[in-house]
Amino acid sequence: MDGPTPDHGADESPSHPNRRGSGGGSAPQHERTSRFALGHLEARVLPWLASRLPERVTPDHMTALGVVASLAAAAAYLLSNRSPAWLWAASGCLVVQWFGDSLDGNLARHRRIERPRYGFYLDHLVDAFSTFAIGLGLGLSPYMLLSVGLAIVVAYHLLSINVYLETYVYGEFSFGYAWLGPTEARVVLIGLNTLAVTVGPLPFGVAGAGATVFDVAGGVAALGMLGLLGARVATNLRRLARLEPAGRPDPVAPTP
Repeated sequence: MDGPTPDHGADESPSHPNRRGSGGGSAPQHERTSRFALGHLEARVLPWLASRLPERVTPDHMTALGVVASLAAAAAYLLSNRSPAWLWAASGCLVVQWFGDSLDGNLARHRRIERPRYGFYLDHLVDAFSTFAIGLGLGLSPYMLLSVGLAIVVAYHLLSINVYLETYVYGEFSFGYAWLGPTEARVVLIGLNTLAVTVGPLPFGVAGAGATVFDVAGGVAALGMLGLLGARVATNLRRLARLEPAGRPDPVAPTP
């Protein structure tokens, strides 16, 4: 799935020939607090890759690459109805999608051409679209029920909406839930793809309905995401209740 970054940037330095106007006003700044299992590795690899991209490649190009790769992954899952070999293509597309999605913000930061508002808006919109495309592709493949694929998409989007609300009320951006982030989700998908090609989908029946190991993993993932969301919502409500105790009079409200 896609991974948003809050400060992606198409070219915005004053001297850059492709500079675009920011529209005025001050850009919101959010503290990034996400911690993922592979975060330390990415923190070393992504800046190294960004520093070696040609100057003509812009952050917007990387974002577009991620979108195209997500559509290609969805198409590969759909084509796996013809041959399991298409799952290798799906895994390759997930790697390319990681490359494009992860490097847009890193490239902007490396070149110091961040556009926080532009990037925050574009990256999260692209993330929602890419997640839907990959989830739909999985659901239309012979390895996962459509209902399970769409359940993953809905659960992922609920987590995302909660993150956006947290960013607004706390001023900090923390996309990760526990150790799982977008990169880890891609690794799990690639592992399942490899298992399906080499061993098979491992079909079995549940209450008279056919299912595969993909359905089990997808169902567990969707339920796990909802569980993580519930825990985070409870924590947020306790924190917000401390910040805004019930029954405290509004200081600007007129007194009768």
